[in-house]
Amino acid sequence: MFEAKDVVIIGAGFAGLSAGVALADKGFRVAVLERKPAPGGRAYSFADSETGDLVDNGQHVLMGCYRATLDFLARVGSRDQLAFHQDLEIEIFDGPGKSATVRTARLPGPMHMAAALMRYKHLSIGERISAMRAAMKLLAMHRRGYVELTRLTVADLVATLGQGARARETFWYPIAVATLNDEPTVSSAALFVEVLKRAFFGRRADSAFVYPKVGLSELYCKGASEIIEQTGGLVEPRAIVEALELGAEGRIASVRLRDGRRLGASNFIAAVPPHHLLRFLPENAVGDPFFARFADLSTSPIVCVHAWFDRPVTDSAFVGFVGATTQWLFNKRRIFDLHGQSHPGYLSFVISGARKIVDNSNAELLETVLADLHRMIPASREAKLLKALVLKEKQATMAPDLRSHQLRPGTGTPIANFFLAGDWIQTGLPATIESAVISGNNAAATVAARIGG
Repeated sequence: MFEAKDVVIIGAGFAGLSAGVALADKGFRVAVLERKPAPGGRAYSFADSETGDLVDNGQHVLMGCYRATLDFLARVGSRDQLAFHQDLEIEIFDGPGKSATVRTARLPGPMHMAAALMRYKHLSIGERISAMRAAMKLLAMHRRGYVELTRLTVADLVATLGQGARARETFWYPIAVATLNDEPTVSSAALFVEVLKRAFFGRRADSAFVYPKVGLSELYCKGASEIIEQTGGLVEPRAIVEALELGAEGRIASVRLRDGRRLGASNFIAAVPPHHLLRFLPENAVGDPFFARFADLSTSPIVCVHAWFDRPVTDSAFVGFVGATTQWLFNKRRIFDLHGQSHPGYLSFVISGARKIVDNSNAELLETVLADLHRMIPASREAKLLKALVLKEKQATMAPDLRSHQLRPGTGTPIANFFLAGDWIQTGLPATIESAVISGNNAAATVAARIGG
């Protein structure tokens, strides 16, 4: 049994490990339990045995506005393993060979983004001015706490702001899909405006794309585990929680693992997706309206296709496709300035909100991605595909639809010593790494306040 001041955390992704580090820093002994063979949750990377390249399970992107995440990485000693692309530059294709670039200027924010929008050639001058006015209205809505945003979808919002089809398809919608991982017709306008304010219309540094130079798992799991273990805690993989067990006064007394062990503590944090949480809740808690609503939270899938070619396909680091199934292309060789490998062209393709195709075969998904690539960048047909890897995350994130956003819980639960963390917890942000870390910090702070630490 653990001592009364200790905490059991279920889940060793960004949320669980950030909560564990925050509690360890306050002197708590923490046990972090992870059902998978290694920490990392849904945010992990692995080395491809043939090429030696680091493969991200879902092509995660950090941004300069991820302040809680960057602070967490600094605490675990890995912030220097990040590559910062300070000048946002994305090439957008709207048909074969028809490209325009969103490129921020070296001006103080938000003028850097205003300059990028005014130079975006997929829009006419009039459309650019209209989009700029719409952005200013959005920021004003945010400042005033405009309640109507909670009732609107992204599509509703941009239509209300008078944005035409061209502006929606080539500017507003690509941003929405990339940041919210779902279709604009169902995604929350409130979440969208929060993202725009933090990422694109704040400081210039906030819009920087940030990538780990090491595997995503290595970036945070090792350092976080060391901090937790140095204070007498542990991070244990392959520890599958079967049930939370109630004790006196309706509080959680222990977790029962599949191998028969029990771990007791005075406080417990579940840092797992809601569908996993519902499996091990005490039987009498599942019917509680607070927990029962978790079954109504929708999820949204992501498909990521990694492809290696015999030559570079594009000089751009980041590419967007408009009017195609494939939405984004990440040029790994350019992003990390890596050259001379046996597979010179390493690209990652991302399809967000991929409900319609996630059940397609890997061969079909690869065919779709290559067809989109060849249509948008005809010269890519000259490149020979050497290797491909298709990864599906069917429940990658909580869906950002209006109902799911309203159902998101806070940190506390009806059980006095049981708390929640995860990217799906209500933080005002979509289900991102930043949301996960914020939720972990909040859970740790709530536990410490309850104990008086």
